[in-house]
Amino acid sequence: MRALLSKEPGGPETLVMDELPDPVAGPGQVVVAVKACSINYPDVLIIEDKYQMKPPRPFAPGSEVSGVVDSVGEGVTKFKPGDRVLCTTGSGGLVEKVAVPAASLYPLPDGRTFEEGASLILTYGTTIHALLDRGHLKEGHCLLVLGAAGGVGLAAIELGKAFGARVVAAVSSEEKAAACREAGADETIVYGRAPFDKDQSKALAEAFKAAGGKTGYDVIYDPVGGDYAEPALRSIGWEGRYLVVGFPAGIPRLPLNLTLLKSCDVCGVFWGAFAARDPKANAAHIDRLFRLWKDGKIAPRVTENFAFEDGGKAIAKMAARGAIGKLVVKVAD
Repeated sequence: MRALLSKEPGGPETLVMDELPDPVAGPGQVVVAVKACSINYPDVLIIEDKYQMKPPRPFAPGSEVSGVVDSVGEGVTKFKPGDRVLCTTGSGGLVEKVAVPAASLYPLPDGRTFEEGASLILTYGTTIHALLDRGHLKEGHCLLVLGAAGGVGLAAIELGKAFGARVVAAVSSEEKAAACREAGADETIVYGRAPFDKDQSKALAEAFKAAGGKTGYDVIYDPVGGDYAEPALRSIGWEGRYLVVGFPAGIPRLPLNLTLLKSCDVCGVFWGAFAARDPKANAAHIDRLFRLWKDGKIAPRVTENFAFEDGGKAIAKMAARGAIGKLVVKVAD
């Protein structure tokens, strides 16, 4: 089978298309013929050896796929060849076939495309865990979303609205702001490109505060980091929760005196570890996401498709922070 492989640390240009043996389903496993693989920011990091998980080389990036069951291993009764499915893989998704535990698979609902199916679990799973388990978001709360036009950002807007919050979306362009409004954001803020000097940082903090109102934000969802973090933290409300999701703009250094003055919490969000440690709670979240999807409260926004051979270009676009919504590689028709 064909696979887009990382054979040495580096950027997307180092990926090469090569042949690997077809996988065989072991006990409790299912082999999926991959149709679509979405691209997420960890795919940028993992090929550079900057991610917390470092699979042995050669490996294929790609942590979220959809496709058709090709074969099942011993003991698998829930799925059969021909079933349409979706799952997360951690890595190894940019391949024609992948073997995964049957327990990690979910049926792809009728009427949903493979591209949509490959764009649901990672971004929305991360976000529902972040907002509910770490942020304790409730109806009537005020939520600030940074990097709001990306996959997890749009998921945060949609889920925030589904849970009854007022959502302020912060982005780097008017085009991205329009996408956020379409997703349901109540208000948008367009910020400049970091790095910021002291005056620029202060101005951004004031813009966040103005949109958040007198009481500030109950929850701040930050998948960006860098120089955007401190201005956002300065706008948090009393006993608010600041959710640390990712660092494409760099790892920030927060002045901890702000946490004392606001009596707020800075909360890390590591969905993969949560899902492994508490699979029942994660399964309940995923079930809820499928209900919200069915009811039209959430909808993965696939904005660009790439051919299998151009998977590196999709990762390069993600690395440049130019993506709106989800980027998907079509592995097969």
